[in-house]
Amino acid sequence: MHQLPTTPVREWRDVTLPLFREQIMPLAQPALLRGLVDAWPAVRAGRESPAAVANYLRGFDNSGPVNTMHGDPAIGGHFFYNSDLTGHNFERRTQPLSATLEQLLELIPAPAPPALYAGAIPAPASLPGFNRANSLPLLNPAIVPRVWLGNRVTVQTHYDLSDNIACVVAGSRRFTLFPPEQLVNLYVGPLEFTLAGQPISMVRLDQPDYEKFPRFREALAQAQSAELEPGDALYIPYMWWHHVESRAAFNVLVNYWWDDAPPWNGSPFEALLHAIMSIRALPPERRAIWRTVFDHYIFQTGGDPVAHLTPPQRGIQGVPSPQIADLVRAQLVNLLSRRR
Repeated sequence: MHQLPTTPVREWRDVTLPLFREQIMPLAQPALLRGLVDAWPAVRAGRESPAAVANYLRGFDNSGPVNTMHGDPAIGGHFFYNSDLTGHNFERRTQPLSATLEQLLELIPAPAPPALYAGAIPAPASLPGFNRANSLPLLNPAIVPRVWLGNRVTVQTHYDLSDNIACVVAGSRRFTLFPPEQLVNLYVGPLEFTLAGQPISMVRLDQPDYEKFPRFREALAQAQSAELEPGDALYIPYMWWHHVESRAAFNVLVNYWWDDAPPWNGSPFEALLHAIMSIRALPPERRAIWRTVFDHYIFQTGGDPVAHLTPPQRGIQGVPSPQIADLVRAQLVNLLSRRR
């Protein structure tokens, strides 16, 4: 694939928990954590051979099913929509993890193999014991590691509603990343009909159509990229867009998603969907009014909107808590049910 011009992601070595939390995360920038998981037994097996790392993973496999994506050789490993966006260019199947490993090994010598990908496999459920043998001290051990397997496949540019550390165990990967503010230049596809959960950019990095997507050049000017080999990891901050190319015939990655916001906080994406339903189609003058309302209450561009009220008077605008979240949620359910 032709490489687009990008800025290299800043590289860090010998990363400790204090360094990560006190210096890397506050930058809110991607960080290449070179050699972070060099000592993992899984990485040692990954460096040895595809068969060695497959055997290592089989040692933890509990024979549970995993979700896989299968694409015809014609797609060149690039998972995407079909031509009219009525479906995908791949099939979803559920099969044992052991069968997926076997298929990947069998496909290694094929000059033009079908695309095969198994993503977000929760290690504690499908590979019990893996996370104890291959731990990441930078993070809370309660954070679930997820395993990704595949051959030479491409995951289209998308974001995650969380922070992310992605660790390469076998094969190699190239990440191309765009900051959140480049949303307007990435030409995002449907919000509700996606490839694997999150909306994606419609611009293919292997063949960008600048006539159809002219503002993508602006996004590309802000892009960063990183090449990862076994033992390397990449920190991807909250809502940074990232495009991922698996570049070997057999690839294994382990990632960790986490969100430091409290779990009762609710999803901003769900709020966006509700706003699309209730605000987007209003006349321009009403949308302008609601922009002022959101700026005042949500983004607080004029300061604290309830500073003039005592704490007991602030109601749902008081200090966020599980109790306030439950109150808001109940009110939303009541209001939405009345509109049917």
